[in-house]
Amino acid sequence: MMKYLYIVSHSIPFPGSEYGGLWNVIAENNDECFNLISNHYEYKDYDEYFGKLRENITKAQRFSLMDEQQSRIVEAFIT
Repeated sequence: MMKYLYIVSHSIPFPGSEYGGLWNVIAENNDECFNLISNHYEYKDYDEYFGKLRENITKAQRFSLMDEQQSRIVEAFIT
């Protein structure tokens, strides 16, 4: 199965939170990328921003990977 490296910019605006930043995620598709980010502990209480997260994933840079990789959050720079 083809995997992609997603570079997703997403934040939850103040005053609700100051969480956000840049996510580097390996996933098979947009849905898997969404699940990996939304299941991250810092986003569990912010359901109202999941629609914006889906939009940001759709707009994210996405690169095909040649080697077999496990789906995961590779790196996240979040505040």
